[in-house]
Amino acid sequence: MPAVVNIAAYRFISLEDLPALRQAVRERADACGLKGTVLLAPEGINLFLAGTRAGIDAWLDWLRNGPAFGGRLADIEVKESLSEHVPFRKLLVKIKREIIRMNHPTIRPEAGRAPAVDARTLARWLRQGRDDAGNEVVMLDTRNAFEVDEGTFEGAIDWRISRFSEFPEAVQAHRAELEGKTVVSFCTGGIRCEKAAIYMAEAGIERIYQLDGGILKYFEEVGGEKFRGSCFVFDGREALDPELRPRLDRPAEAADAQGASDRRSS
Repeated sequence: MPAVVNIAAYRFISLEDLPALRQAVRERADACGLKGTVLLAPEGINLFLAGTRAGIDAWLDWLRNGPAFGGRLADIEVKESLSEHVPFRKLLVKIKREIIRMNHPTIRPEAGRAPAVDARTLARWLRQGRDDAGNEVVMLDTRNAFEVDEGTFEGAIDWRISRFSEFPEAVQAHRAELEGKTVVSFCTGGIRCEKAAIYMAEAGIERIYQLDGGILKYFEEVGGEKFRGSCFVFDGREALDPELRPRLDRPAEAADAQGASDRRSS
């Protein structure tokens, strides 16, 4: 049985005094023996960590119930997968302008999310080709082109962006192909498609949803139905199949995990 627990989570929430918060997060994660990356920004937190079951549970208890976040992350949703080895070489805690860069500061998910569709409902929509109101459903991949090449939903729209900050311009260039349809934006874990759905709703696109929890939550709850290939992940595992099994399962040093991790900011 794989001994390493890998977690991914994010939350759009207003944060202040980021240097002090960075120190607290790093000290606690280090004390729990975790490796990976935590991004902090005025708009929230985004994290990818790995460690033992006991270490992960202790850190999550501190994150949810400790004084650093004042209980505001008590219900943060965490996606888990298992591996034989830790897919990160070290622990990094960084302060950023945005936890996922879009260069549109008016898009603030904390003020209100776009409508979301859960994995099981989406699978049903994809089987029938329509949503429950009878509208055609199209999937919109908000990830970078190299991630899409690893795997995506059948028939998904792919605008071949090279970084997420290009997404708003792509929407304006292609919005006609979305008119009259129910659009479901998706990404790896939910963070990009959450911003993407808000932007598209504000741009006047009707019937826009985000896939709640992204591809990883879909794999966890549904498996690979209507999905082809694997899901690229920004660590030494490289990609996860619909059973959440890693392509590579060896120490991060051998898999050059930090090189993959450095691409996360785009």
